[in-house]
Amino acid sequence: MTVPVLRYAAFTDPDLADAAAGGNPAGIVLDASGLDDAAMQAIAAEVGYAETAFVTVPTVDGDPRHSRLRYFSPVAEVPFCGHATVATAVALAGRDGAGALTFDTSVGPITIHTRATDVGVTASFTSVEPQLRAIDPGVLADLLELLGATPASLHPGYPPRLAFAGNWHPVLVFADPGEFDTFTFDPASMRALMDAQGWAGTVTTLVARGPHEFEARNLFPVGSISEDPATGSAAASVGGYLRELGLVRPPAQVVIRQGRHVGRPGLLLVDVPVAGGIVVTGSAVEIG
Repeated sequence: MTVPVLRYAAFTDPDLADAAAGGNPAGIVLDASGLDDAAMQAIAAEVGYAETAFVTVPTVDGDPRHSRLRYFSPVAEVPFCGHATVATAVALAGRDGAGALTFDTSVGPITIHTRATDVGVTASFTSVEPQLRAIDPGVLADLLELLGATPASLHPGYPPRLAFAGNWHPVLVFADPGEFDTFTFDPASMRALMDAQGWAGTVTTLVARGPHEFEARNLFPVGSISEDPATGSAAASVGGYLRELGLVRPPAQVVIRQGRHVGRPGLLLVDVPVAGGIVVTGSAVEIG
C-alpha cells in the first residue's frame, strides 16, 4: 500500500528568502487509520526526519476538526512533537480552512489555532500543564562532561532543571555565547545518557540574547541527526521553566531562535500566561 506523505518545514523564519530552507522538517500522514505501529515506524524511518506525524483517527466523535495524532522518530515512537504538530495543523488548515483544531496525543489533548497571515498560515498550540524537577547532581555532571562544560559554564541566573510540557527536557543556559556556539558532543554517548534517563525529547541548551529572547540548540541524536532545527515541545518547556522560576513576569512573550547551528534557522514565539499551558506559535510551509 502506498501511503501519501507530506513534507513541511515548521517554525520557519518569515524573514528568510526561502522559508522552506529553514525551520524543522516534519513528515505528515493525514490518514494513517489503516496503518499499524510497524508500518508507521517504517514510514518514519524512510522519511528520515526527526519526527513524522500520523493522523491515526481523522475524525473523533464526528468532529472533523478533532483528530488523534501519533509521532514517530526514525527509531521509536515519541510522546509529543511540537514542530510536527504545527506542521500537521498548517497542512489541515490548507485543506479544510483555518480555525481551531484539537489533537488527541499520548500526553493529552492539544488545542491548536491556525490563522492565515500575510506571510502564510501560522499555528499556535497550547501545551499540557508544565512541570519542573531538579536534575540529579550526578546526571548533571555526566551531561556537562559530555558537552565539555563545567558548572561554571552555566549562567548563575538560570539554574539547570528538568522541564516538562509534553516531553521531559533538561534545560541548561550557558553564560558565555562563545562556549554555547562551539561546544560539541558525541551523539552515541549523548543518546545513551538520554535513553538511560528516559528523556524522549531533546537536551535543551540556551543562551540569553535579552530578557525575553534566547537562542537554542536542542540536542537530539537519532539516525543521522544530532541537533533538532526547531523544537516546539522544548520551547513550551522553556516557557514553563521561566514561569516556575520567576524569570519572566507573565503574561509575557519569549522569542526563541533555533537552527542556526545546523543551517536551518527558525523562529518560535512562546507566550507564557499566568497559569496553565504554554502557547507556542510558528509558521510552516510545504517543502517542494
